[in-house]
This record gives sequence, structure tokens and C-alpha cells, in this order.
Amino acid sequence: MFKPAFTPEPPFTHGQAPRTAVLLCNLGTPDAPTASAVRRYLAEFLGDHRVVEIPRLLWLAILHGIILRVRPAKSAAKYATIWTAEGSPLKIWTDKQAQALQKVFNNHRQAVTVRYAMRYGNPSIASQLDTLKAEGHTRILILPAYPQYSGTTTASVFDAVYHWGLQSRLLPEFRFINHYHDHPAYIAALAERVRAHWAAHGQPERLVMSFHGVPERTLHLGDPYHCECYKTARLLGEALGLSKAQYMVTFQSRFGKAKWLEPYTEPTLIALAEQGVKRVDLICPGFTSDCLETLEEISQEAQETYLHAGGETFHYIPCLNDSDTWVQGMHDLCQSHMGGWPLEQPHAQELMTSREEALALGSKN
Repeated sequence: MFKPAFTPEPPFTHGQAPRTAVLLCNLGTPDAPTASAVRRYLAEFLGDHRVVEIPRLLWLAILHGIILRVRPAKSAAKYATIWTAEGSPLKIWTDKQAQALQKVFNNHRQAVTVRYAMRYGNPSIASQLDTLKAEGHTRILILPAYPQYSGTTTASVFDAVYHWGLQSRLLPEFRFINHYHDHPAYIAALAERVRAHWAAHGQPERLVMSFHGVPERTLHLGDPYHCECYKTARLLGEALGLSKAQYMVTFQSRFGKAKWLEPYTEPTLIALAEQGVKRVDLICPGFTSDCLETLEEISQEAQETYLHAGGETFHYIPCLNDSDTWVQGMHDLCQSHMGGWPLEQPHAQELMTSREEALALGSKN
């Protein structure tokens, strides 16, 4: 029978005021655009059974025998094209989102601590939960950076939280946000992003909404990701006043030889160019922070593919990042999942009374 080894903890303190935190969890990034750093990152990422669902021993042999010997150098070269003086764009934007969300809670005079973590890489979910617990946080809302639920992403974040809990004796109260693909604040933030781009550059012949791909078999096994992507697209199209002929959904980032969700992004762009569509705008609604998949795969590679096929103008519309509307939207989203959690900081007198009551009760027992 499995018996977890609990980490030693300080004695429980009676009368401790409850503290609330939000942990914004993104996918992750290498620590540097180097082959060694990418290898460490990919070993953790691709070693997750949620990400690759084939027999474990077979996959580990392929991963360590082939992929981690070949792919890190190629991926590092791609990361190098988007790396900034501050580091990885995904980490930069996730950090800025957390800081901006913290300011919104502060402006509302709500005693909520906001931190961010990465499912793979640093700072890890476990390390941030360690810190939050050490600081006395007793209620933690887990906010994945994935609007559409998938077992390959959202569930993996939850796995990391559950695994951390196996080592902890006194667990905080957790709540989890499964998805927000149709949340009004999220759709409004996307629509505002597109409208602002069109106000500056005019409207294209076609708006392509490219989501990260997953193997098609996940759809048949019950994963709601495919349906939630299409609902996001429909709601965004309606918010923009577009007909169904003016936008389309595609899926990017295919890996391996298995069939993934279709239509694929790059073949679709080629077909549009060959059909005479001269201008395409592309947005990636499934990513809330710009990253390798948006800045290199779409803004660089997909653009080159479209123009080479005969298209004339390609615009990539940036992710939500730390836009004011989205940060306020994250606050609204958190508020809707924190019902019943008092967010105001208790007064010193209330804390003293709580401690006195606890001590009196202890003396009677």
C-alpha cells in the first residue's frame, strides 16, 4: 500500500487568519535558448503521461533514445529567434499578467496574493505552493492559462497540484478553474484585441483562429477541447459581427505521425493563398501569452508559408498578454470562483479575539 512521506511542518497555530491566493499556471519554458536547457525542459514536458498517451515504456525509449538526442538543438534555434534580453516571452508575459492581476486585487482592497507557476520548468507549481503555504495561505485558487480544457494541459496542471498534496499533511483549501472558453470577459478581451488591430490596419479578407493541436484520438476518448475551441471561435465571430464565411478555425503544432485535429494551420494558409485570398489575419485564442508557438511558429513560419504560396499580406494579432481588458477579465473570472471566501483582510482586533477564543478552548480541553 502506498504511504506518502509527509514533509515535516511547523505545529498548527490556533487563530491563524485565513489567507487567500491565486496561482496562475502556464505551460512552461526552457531556462535558456540552449540545447541543454531545452533538453531538460522537453524531458519533463514530453515525459508527462498526459501529453503523450502511448505505452509508457515504449514512449520513454523513443523519447530518450531518439527525440532528446535530436530535437533540443533544433528547438533551441527556434527559441533563440524569439528570446529577449528579459528572457522567454511566455515567462515574461505570465509574470506581467500575475503582477497586473495583483494590482487589480489591491485596487479593490482585496487581500489576495497572486503568483505564477509553470507546469514544466521554473518556477514550478510545487515550489510556488511551498512558498504560499509557508506564508500562511490557507485558500488557493488554481487558474490555468488555458481557456479551453484539455487533459493534455489543464488536467496536467491539476495533477501537479495533487502530487504536491501527497507530500503535505495540512492541505490548503483548493479550488480549480477548469475552463473559461466561453466566459464573457475572455471573449470581450479577444474581440477588443482584434478590433484594435483592425482599427490600425484595416480588416482582412479572412480571419484565421489557430488553436494548438492535439491528437484526434483525444476527441474520441472524451476530451472536450475540440468542441470548446469551436465554441470560442463562434462566440468571437459573433462578437466581431462576422459571418461564418469570414473566419475559420485551424489547429497548429502537430507532432509525430498520428492524425491530429484538423484542419491544420499551414496547409489551410496555403489553400487560402492559392484560392486568391490576398490578406489573412491570424489570432491564436487558445494562448493567453505570446510564446514560441505564436511568435515563431505563426508570426514567422506560418507567415512565410502563406506569402510563399502567393498570399500578399499576413498579420499576426498578438495574444491577450497583459492587456487591461484581459487582466480585468481574469479578476472577474477569479471572483466568480471565489464565492464564500472573505477577501477582506481581518482587523487586528478580530485576529486577537480569534486567538483568545482558541486559547480559552484549549485550556478547557
